[in-house]
Amino acid sequence: MHSQRSSAPVLAVLFALVIGYASLYPFSDWRDQGLMPWGFVTAPWPRFIDRFDVWMNWAGYLPLGFLVALGTMRSDGWHGQKWLALCLGVALSCGLSFVMEAGQTYLPSRYSALTDWLLNTLGGLCGAALAVGLEAAGAIDHWSRFRARWFAPDARGALVLLLMWPFALLFPAAVPLGLGQVMERLEAALAEALSSTPFLEWLPVRDVELQPLVPLAELVCVGLGLLVPCLLGYAVIRSLGRRLAFLSMLCAVALLVSGLSAVLSWGPAHAWVWLALPVQVGLGLGLLVCVLALFFPPRWCMGLLLVAVVVQLGLLNQAPASAYFAQTLQTWEQGRFVHFYGLAQWLGWVWPFGVGVYALARLVQR
Repeated sequence: MHSQRSSAPVLAVLFALVIGYASLYPFSDWRDQGLMPWGFVTAPWPRFIDRFDVWMNWAGYLPLGFLVALGTMRSDGWHGQKWLALCLGVALSCGLSFVMEAGQTYLPSRYSALTDWLLNTLGGLCGAALAVGLEAAGAIDHWSRFRARWFAPDARGALVLLLMWPFALLFPAAVPLGLGQVMERLEAALAEALSSTPFLEWLPVRDVELQPLVPLAELVCVGLGLLVPCLLGYAVIRSLGRRLAFLSMLCAVALLVSGLSAVLSWGPAHAWVWLALPVQVGLGLGLLVCVLALFFPPRWCMGLLLVAVVVQLGLLNQAPASAYFAQTLQTWEQGRFVHFYGLAQWLGWVWPFGVGVYALARLVQR
């Protein structure tokens, strides 16, 4: 039953990096402010505590405690060590939170607080306790049996990528489901970094100005945006019925998360404004190809996945993000999502490249 490698340790490391990014963003203007890094422990209790911050500090560390405890109980040699898993989940959450709060003393735009540290630790405790409780109730073993029935034994990488996909969709994209549009910003960043060096002349110069995507290219990108995660799941799911159930869930997640992204960016009244005619047609065509691919063997799905990623990235990166779209990012850049702005953006940028590397690695395996 435990021959499958658990995804929990990998997810725990990734989530710890997420916490580090969100805690130390924007990673600029570091300076010694004359404060001891651990001074927040004895600092006066804050007079006002924002309810949103309370929930975010608690909820932010709950998954970390859960994943650490779960990974500990699923590890070889430590299987079933519930108290060890609980203590390790709490200790790592507490230690990481302390390091993050101490690091924030060197960032003028951030502040350290004892309440944050305590709430983070409490979140880690609740997450670890939840994992231990589910293990004691047999729910984790049920999940192991479910995973053994549904997925191939070597599905860990695909499962991690699939779990990251909804979070990558949260950041507003110029084209719905169009992740990985990075070339324009990459060129601008390189030009700025090399502006005072002779290497600036080495950068390739486009002969023509980037033109917005025509509706046909947009609908193709939307369809491929649905097809890519679908093929990734098909590559590790072999049963036709389970593939069909996975496709249904994938379509629901794509619609709901894209709608949530629109709500966070523009407000509840504009939740479905992104469903223009080209997007609707693209979703329909993408769904049609996903249905046809239900009968493809896993290796065919992996090869088609690599082709779909390359084509979508090629189309998206031949077009610029419109000036109007850039204005819609102000809610993320200036509102309560500011500390997750860069992280969500990077996740939306690199996810398809990670999928492409994963597909290529699987294809070259014997």
